[in-house]
Parts: sequence; C-alpha cells; structure tokens
Amino acid sequence: MKLKVDTLRQLRRLAPVLDDILTTGEVGYAHHAENLALLATLCSDLYNVYRRLHPDEMDQARCG
Repeated sequence: MKLKVDTLRQLRRLAPVLDDILTTGEVGYAHHAENLALLATLCSDLYNVYRRLHPDEMDQARCG
C-alpha cells in the first residue's frame, strides 16, 4: 500500500511528537491528548492492514 506524498510528509512531522509521547508517557498540554486514542487506533489498524498485505516486508523489517 503506497502512501501519498502529503500523507508521508504529515507522518514524518508527527514522528518526533510521537517519540516524545512514547518516551515520557505523557503530553505537555491537555489539548495534545485529545485525539491520541483515535490516532493510536488508526496506526494500529494501518499496521495490521499493511502486515496482512505485505507479510514478507514486515518479517524483513523485524530481522533487518
């Protein structure tokens, strides 16, 4: 499943924010937490679909 360039760009901007959240386990402001559960579900769903469509790539990513 190929992502659109704009989607990929948005995900790259989101990566450092998610890294901070995963590292500290919290967010600095309440409004930052508003849609995190929805985002987590979306990411999980995307991962599951991608894994189902590209199992070999997922295995290579884990090993490599």
